[in-house]
Amino acid sequence: MAEEENRLIAERRAKLAAMRERGTAFPNDFFRKDLAAELVEKYEAVDRDTMDLNPVVVQVAGRLMLKRPMGKITFAQIQDMSGQIQIFVADNAPDKATHNAFRHCDIGDIVGVDGVLFKTRTNEVTVRVKVLRLLAKSLRPLPEKFHGLADPELRYRQRYVDLIMNEETRLAFVQRFRIVQSLRNFLLARRYLEVDTPMMQPIPGGAAARPFVTHHNALDMKLYLRIAPELYLKRLVVGGFEKVFEINRNFRNEGISTRHNPEFTMLEFYAAYLTYENLMALIEQMLREIAQAVLGTTTISYQGRSIDLAQPYRRLTIAGAIREHHPDVTEAELGERGALIERLKRLGIPHRPEDGIGGLQLTLFENTVEQQLVQPTYIVDYPTEVSPLARRSDRDPAVTERFELYIAGREIANGFSELNDPEDQAERFREQARQKESGDAEAMHYDADYIRALEYGMPPTAGAGIGVDRLVMLFTDSPSIRDVILFPLLRPEV
Repeated sequence: MAEEENRLIAERRAKLAAMRERGTAFPNDFFRKDLAAELVEKYEAVDRDTMDLNPVVVQVAGRLMLKRPMGKITFAQIQDMSGQIQIFVADNAPDKATHNAFRHCDIGDIVGVDGVLFKTRTNEVTVRVKVLRLLAKSLRPLPEKFHGLADPELRYRQRYVDLIMNEETRLAFVQRFRIVQSLRNFLLARRYLEVDTPMMQPIPGGAAARPFVTHHNALDMKLYLRIAPELYLKRLVVGGFEKVFEINRNFRNEGISTRHNPEFTMLEFYAAYLTYENLMALIEQMLREIAQAVLGTTTISYQGRSIDLAQPYRRLTIAGAIREHHPDVTEAELGERGALIERLKRLGIPHRPEDGIGGLQLTLFENTVEQQLVQPTYIVDYPTEVSPLARRSDRDPAVTERFELYIAGREIANGFSELNDPEDQAERFREQARQKESGDAEAMHYDADYIRALEYGMPPTAGAGIGVDRLVMLFTDSPSIRDVILFPLLRPEV
């Protein structure tokens, strides 16, 4: 296989060398005017005689994907950003020299075509070539059309080939970009400001995660790639930007799985004078509108399961969700630390020795319940001990006004009424610092500047983050996060 590929590459390099001898090998003076799929869509309903009587002059360009030589004529397919269109070259269309030169073009070459549209006997919209130019020589052969690029790791590693060969991949990423634009439009229409916050930070904050560390040479200082923009966005709320959002890249030094990539995309948004209840209603509306705009429906299919985004989303506490899916767990057991530890041990689920009841409940939930939450479900009122940035509930200070949205067994969104009491926040930062000193690499740092910002006064505020990659997975029926990230992180190529 490798020997055959090397032989083909050598042949193509020889063709390129001959082109260089004849003049410019990679010309840059061809200007495309028309897109392939748009021409097909516009003229597919026009009959052959009408097209013959009313010639349509076009100028297209794209990658040569298929050639069917038939003696004195050749049909071929070229592909551009919009799709494909057929072209027709013959000894008399335009001439034998052009046709002969075209015979030496290879699949994968980039060509530019001037011509006139017509319809074949099978009614396919086709360009009758008047002028054909080779614009860029492809030195490496593409995979066979019928086999494509099937190996998943090779598809991720050589995404450029995957995009050329697999229409499903191209469509999935087009959907991704439409989803991101819809998220942006939804918030802009509600007077949120789109902002940018630092990606390199002196203190990583806004989430419990292990950060990536870098160094700034000129200032001789350690910096961290951001794990979340939250604390900077809330600084902006303090400053008077009362409704802000950012579609951001975050970096967390964690493992890789079908749901995790060390570099990922989040939407985070914050609004003064709202609560977590308001944001739950807003996110429901957001997901319905985006699904309708992008997919044309609010009922989606994910990995063989139908999910209804139009119905009211369920709301359960962590304890309520555990008891619903594990009826043998009693309320008394959920409220007793020793009983929870015994339950986790029996199930073979590791836990942190320093965790309290809330942390142990969360561990049990994440390992045994969340994957069963297929229909949209809000898990609400998270324990204070696992929510260091969320406002305590007025009715029960042991829990916070926090939610996480689960769909198809995975977390899609996380939000809460923000903690705007600087003294309470300072104490929670100190507790996080104690956990870090005890060996918890994911615990938060004490951020004195953020406390100073809160001391100037932050209005009552609610904020949320939505995992863009996971949302795209859901809307494109993709089983792995790598399927929706153009260039996911991979081990070095051997």
